[in-house]
Amino acid sequence: MRDHKHVEEIEQVLGGSQTGRDGFVSASWRRCVELYGMDPMRRDPAYIVTESELRDHRKQAEWMIGAARSSLQSLFRQVAGQNYVLLLTDAKGVCVDFFGDDLFVDDLRAAGLYLGSNWSESLAGTCGVGACIVTQEPVTVHQDDHFGNAHTTLSCTAAPIFDSLGGLAAVLDISLLRSPTPKRSQNLAMSLVTNAARRVEMANLMAESRRDWVLRLSASPEFLDVDPEAAVRLDGGGRVLGYTRAARRLFPDGGEVIGRRIDEVLGLSVDDLPDLMRDRPTEERIIEMRDGGALFGHAIAPQAPRTAPRSSRRGGPLAGLAGEDPAMAQLLAQAAKLARTSVPLLITGATGTGKTKLAHAIHMVGTANGFLSLDCAGLSPDVLREATAALPGPTTLVLRRIEDLPGGTAPTLTAVLDGGPCLRPIVTTCADPAALALPGPLFHRLAGATLRLPSLRQRRDLGWLLDRVLHRRAPEDMRLSPSARAALLGRSWPGNLRELEQVLDVAIALCDGRVIDLPDLPAPVDSTPEPPDAEEQLEQVMEACGWNMARAARRLGVNRSTVLRRLRKAGLQAPS
Repeated sequence: MRDHKHVEEIEQVLGGSQTGRDGFVSASWRRCVELYGMDPMRRDPAYIVTESELRDHRKQAEWMIGAARSSLQSLFRQVAGQNYVLLLTDAKGVCVDFFGDDLFVDDLRAAGLYLGSNWSESLAGTCGVGACIVTQEPVTVHQDDHFGNAHTTLSCTAAPIFDSLGGLAAVLDISLLRSPTPKRSQNLAMSLVTNAARRVEMANLMAESRRDWVLRLSASPEFLDVDPEAAVRLDGGGRVLGYTRAARRLFPDGGEVIGRRIDEVLGLSVDDLPDLMRDRPTEERIIEMRDGGALFGHAIAPQAPRTAPRSSRRGGPLAGLAGEDPAMAQLLAQAAKLARTSVPLLITGATGTGKTKLAHAIHMVGTANGFLSLDCAGLSPDVLREATAALPGPTTLVLRRIEDLPGGTAPTLTAVLDGGPCLRPIVTTCADPAALALPGPLFHRLAGATLRLPSLRQRRDLGWLLDRVLHRRAPEDMRLSPSARAALLGRSWPGNLRELEQVLDVAIALCDGRVIDLPDLPAPVDSTPEPPDAEEQLEQVMEACGWNMARAARRLGVNRSTVLRRLRKAGLQAPS
């Protein structure tokens, strides 16, 4: 009977009636039927990702798991004995960390309150995690607030966790298998989970801010040093580099926060921050707000950087070619395995993607002693024979732009490779391997394994690359302003790494001080041809931005609504 009443109420909501449910619940019910085609009478089991998929989700969320673990342990101790379960999901709704009572583990698994469960709205219907991801606000989805009959005994309270750039990074959920009927019974759970989410954001911001100022804020002096409400990360000029979600309220106009000056909203500058450090009583650390209010502030000074030899980066030459980019990590792992073999390699990719750098790194990791690099454009048989006549022992032979090799030189190159068993060829090309106009015998001597380098717009480690190139080409203390960084992150980079290096070289030369700002950047030269498949390009950019709508909009130079419209038109959505 209860199930039928639930279905009848959903039908009323679909018909436009107000039934007393929270607005976000009614909106979710409508999406479940109209967008996802769900049937509330079906008792679908919880959707659990595979072990391999869970490993991938946990690996990508590793930094957030580390930042959240202490807060989750503390929260679980507070609710111990009350049968609550804690879930930490990533921004896609997949549970990547879990705290629950071992006595009920079978019931929890069956209900989906366990590692690997996917609580995205499109799979689980109306639920705490799914609604939190959609609304990006703390929510309680209590018993028959849930869309599907399989979950109407649960009570789920969830709070979003944002990264320091304002993007949704995770969801913290506290759930009960069975709870009292009144929804207000979960008010305490709401208070606990929102406070825990705030502390996770604070821990993450602090971990990122060792070389910058951090200003922590509280409305009360008693909690300022131990449990502040909000925090911002500031550069040496007082511009915001990162912030916790609660600090978003300092900028009420709804605009972009990153790059804004803190003196726009608070009556202080960077020069005033030392007066807000711990050596002064908390009640004296008052900050006036531009709107007439006041807060208490705790400033934490930048830590001195630890110096280490540049060559000490763990992983060697190959590891130095990429930051946190899953596709590049996989490619470099393959390159590392192949480096110590004699297998011929074919490195492909658009111009400027770093093919020659990768070839050099593979040689350094490998066992060959000699190294010879030849440009194949206009390479004559005589020059080839002369260059390879007296090579020492095992030698790496890098053949650049093999697509431009003259036809008359191909037989000589084949003979050189056949006559030198200690030669290990590594070929680089901008062309598709299938389109290379090489004689069959030569092609198969060169193409033992293929490594395809992605274009810069497809990579997720663009910020890391900016810092690395700047560190190598500029004085140690030179940095990018937030606005300059945002502008560079938004470019399409048709010239890839080569263009990035040239842009930073120009900016370093034009910069008068130690902070590169927007006026120092050369204007972008967009020479990218119209891609043959705009849908494929859109999907590549979304992948590179981790399906973060705001970051993708900056990369494409459009607003978020345009990105959303293009995604819907192309039928694209984030992978579950």
